[in-house]
Amino acid sequence: METSDGLSNEQLDLILAVQLTVAWAGESGGDPPRLGWWESDLVDADAAGDLFSRLIPRTQKWAGLEAVRAAAIRIDDRRRAALATPDRSRTLFHLGFRTDERLRDRLLFHKRHNAAPATIFGKEFGISDNHSLPAFEAYLKQFPEAQTKVIPGAREVTTISKHLTEQVTQLASALLPISKEYPLPFLIAEGS
Repeated sequence: METSDGLSNEQLDLILAVQLTVAWAGESGGDPPRLGWWESDLVDADAAGDLFSRLIPRTQKWAGLEAVRAAAIRIDDRRRAALATPDRSRTLFHLGFRTDERLRDRLLFHKRHNAAPATIFGKEFGISDNHSLPAFEAYLKQFPEAQTKVIPGAREVTTISKHLTEQVTQLASALLPISKEYPLPFLIAEGS
């Protein structure tokens, strides 16, 4: 079912799958350690996942994913604020108020219904029990390569697709090559 903003539930799920995968990969925890773009270890069973399993056993996986997405959003917001036009900039974790709200609601829907994230999101969900940089790079390479211009503290996507889901995959692709700090891929939203 498509809504007035043009996004179906399946398209929202694709965006969530990308966001959650990037948020998980960006954590500093894990064994082996992940990318360290945000200081968190909220998904793994040996870290906050253990706490979540004892506090909220039914929704522990979703709670961890929701928390790591929130950590990524905070870092993304902080980095986006340093851009020349932060309000016009669209990033992996800032897609416009209406879309961001719909994504939050969709994540809560999945959390309430408690199906396994990998089952819901399918191949777009790149979270595994063991992080490996080559596996994450391969995950990002499944998306069409984005043309980017590197600016201080960010990577601007210069050739922009018309549809939001394609923009999200471009933003994910623009994470390559992987850098030590979150590279803040962004694009300037049309009509902003």
